[in-house]
Amino acid sequence: MSPELSVADNPAADRYELHVDSELVGFITYRRSDGVLSLLHAEVDPNQERRGLGSALAAGALDDVRARGLSVHPLCPFVASFIARHPQYADLVT
Repeated sequence: MSPELSVADNPAADRYELHVDSELVGFITYRRSDGVLSLLHAEVDPNQERRGLGSALAAGALDDVRARGLSVHPLCPFVASFIARHPQYADLVT
């Protein structure tokens, strides 16, 4: 059975959170200003690394940004690198 992955915005904490089977395993912190989310830092539990979870987190966050009609300023090196490798998200960058 595959684990259930979910990415959700937690505006009270200013971050997107990645849960695997309801366990918090990663997040991307952000700062919001005038319709732009500055993506500051991504982190995945070291015990969960090398499973593609960082990419799932980035994609989930960016998909939500697109659905909400926002833009991003990727200050986090991981997110910036993810966008460079996935040009379908390049139009979100301010």
